[in-house]
Amino acid sequence: MPVGRVCSVAGTNNPAEKNFNLSKTALVAGVTGIGGSATAALLVEQGWTVYGLARSGTQQDGVQSVAADLLDASATVEALADINPDAIFITTWLRQETEAENIRVNAAMVRNLLKGVPRAPQHVALVTGLKHYLGPFEAYGKGSLPQTPFREEQGRLDVENFYYAQEDEVFAAAERDGFTWSVHRPHTVIGKAVGNAMNMGTTLAVYATLCRETGRPFTFPGSSAQWSGLTDMTDAGQLARHLLWATETEAAHDQAFNIVNGDVFRWRSPSGSASRRRPSMAPSARSNNRWRMTRACGAPSPSARDLPSQTSPGSHRPGTPTPISVVRSRW
Repeated sequence: MPVGRVCSVAGTNNPAEKNFNLSKTALVAGVTGIGGSATAALLVEQGWTVYGLARSGTQQDGVQSVAADLLDASATVEALADINPDAIFITTWLRQETEAENIRVNAAMVRNLLKGVPRAPQHVALVTGLKHYLGPFEAYGKGSLPQTPFREEQGRLDVENFYYAQEDEVFAAAERDGFTWSVHRPHTVIGKAVGNAMNMGTTLAVYATLCRETGRPFTFPGSSAQWSGLTDMTDAGQLARHLLWATETEAAHDQAFNIVNGDVFRWRSPSGSASRRRPSMAPSARSNNRWRMTRACGAPSPSARDLPSQTSPGSHRPGTPTPISVVRSRW
């Protein structure tokens, strides 16, 4: 489990610790994602001028949209021509078929972004994650791993990892341009991001609702190791506050931080107020590499009894709710 340095993400009122001069103009790369949108919202709330960069731009309230593909260096320069941010928040990455491609693509995105701004920022905050300690997709959790709890001062694994490549691009640009940096390593980030399917909280909520409304078993979509192992989460708002704190606090500059909520749990035995509001989960007979969460769905509601047993073109009867309309009306 990640363990971070003891620090206040709310900031500090001590001028000796917070005298970093900012005109409060920010560029959030990956603004439509979970972490990016939460960071942009917090910055707007705190009075920053916020530019949000995404391939298709953004319609987030208070955020000035920047549409750019970071893999296109010249287009990135053009899109950022009139933007001079004090702080850049990098919350974006693209999944590829191999780790070699992950490294090539994601390193290029960071490099193009930091070369694309007209002048150097004062601070760059990069969001990576737990794969820093457990390895990339192709070797996740394999080989010789550092002992838990994971700490920031632990060295890199002896494997290729696109998180390391992203860091190296930030470090090289900082050396060239003279800005400070911070690296933030959350675990699974839970938050709100409209149109973003890579969101465990929303995905599980929709999945659970569909199971309940169709009377199907709510089956844990992971391995037995995941079911039984300790895990933790990072709230998107907590991550956003941590990014802002590290940007505004000189003592936090040029450091890497783990950032998690601090509460750990097992999927097989969740605890706390959240589990009291929803059915408990327990493993039953294993089927198709999945574990069943019992009592999670309950009996289907009357409206769901009219749902078609198969989701296929023409199978829905007019006047009855589709699974998606049920989700929209009840969540």
